[in-house]
Amino acid sequence: MKILLAVDGSPYTKKALAWLTVNQTLAEPGDELVVLNVQPPLPPRARSALGADVVKGYHQDEANKVLAPIEKFLKRHKLPSRTMWLVGSPADEILRIAQREKVQQIVMGTHGRGVLGRALMGSVAQRVVTGSPVPVLLVK
Repeated sequence: MKILLAVDGSPYTKKALAWLTVNQTLAEPGDELVVLNVQPPLPPRARSALGADVVKGYHQDEANKVLAPIEKFLKRHKLPSRTMWLVGSPADEILRIAQREKVQQIVMGTHGRGVLGRALMGSVAQRVVTGSPVPVLLVK
């Protein structure tokens, strides 16, 4: 089975990773965990003022802060995985990568905001669940 684990470095990411480690079997030949971190883009004025190289370095540093501990954890547990990071809209990129990678499941943590929170701020998890053709497991 190929699973996409969407991570943002929050405590909810840690809960999703812990759940996945305990409850999923990723030990069969061909099984893989694709760990994805999506960095929100900087505003256009900041990008133009800082320059492309500085912005790319910033995004890489931020992604590494999230992905490095996860990579270490997965290696310790001997789970077949690879990590990637992108810049863009988190929900859109999660759905795009899930399709491109042909995953059978998406796992992600959720902040568990109520109806008012989703109405005011939107919800990456809600958008992924709504747009995904594969099962989505939300860990709260």
